Amino acid sequence: MKYGSGRRATPTTPAVAGGSALPHASDEQSTTRRRVARSILDHGPSTAAQLAERLGLTQAAVRRHLDALVADSLVEPREKRVHGSRGRGRPAKVFALTDQGRDAFDQAYDQLAVEALRWIERAAGGGERGAAAVLDFARARAAAQAERYRALVERVPPEERARALADALSREGYAAAARGVASPAGEQLCQHHCPVAHAAASYPQLCDAETEVFSELLGSHVQRLATIAHGDGVCTTFVPHTSAAAPADGGAESGSPAGGPQPRGRPAARASRDTATPRKTTAQAPIAGRNPA
Repeated sequence: MKYGSGRRATPTTPAVAGGSALPHASDEQSTTRRRVARSILDHGPSTAAQLAERLGLTQAAVRRHLDALVADSLVEPREKRVHGSRGRGRPAKVFALTDQGRDAFDQAYDQLAVEALRWIERAAGGGERGAAAVLDFARARAAAQAERYRALVERVPPEERARALADALSREGYAAAARGVASPAGEQLCQHHCPVAHAAASYPQLCDAETEVFSELLGSHVQRLATIAHGDGVCTTFVPHTSAAAPADGGAESGSPAGGPQPRGRPAARASRDTATPRKTTAQAPIAGRNPA
């Protein structure tokens, strides 16, 4: 069963991608279980308390559904990241979708996409030429996306453009949102779903090209701090407010904004899914040449 990016699956088909089924679940339980999974998709890794509040359920009921989703390898528990000093007691546990869980949301063509990119890479001769050919394709694809988003983004004031871009991305299944951060002044553009995550795990050029387009559309340097393709729960991009952004004539930005989020080193194209270290990607508008790693 495919949950679908905007369609609710009928409760009479409880099977999920990979052939597994929701264990011993009635139609009503299956529907609620899908709501729990969808809420994690839309909002990212979540605690049982957060899910209960969003869905109007008791925490005990949410935990029962989470236990079933974990047993079915659709959801996995993780320790919640704590910024700053940690208080006493056991750290909160969050639940994130696994690769198999994401597969249940309209990702039926991942293998086809990977095979097509591999063909492009080999047809160009492999090695650096192959990687450059894949990047050219990724940039052409991202440029087409940018044209679909441009009118929606440019019709609002600069300070509202990150939210406008998030709305445009959400319409295409990325479940995106823009959230303000205090230091430095800016926002985080969060994509809780990535339709090309599996392909991007092997070909990070897809992420690079997307980041460049974000920078072009928003008119400022942006920084990719984390990606679903690299095993993080959310694709996160820092967008400085235009007044705090560096001028666009100084080349691609190589460091973090002063006092801002500190991305870590760029992973290999086939990084382990167990690694949670975000990948650093910076971009500048307009798109011109590949950014340094």
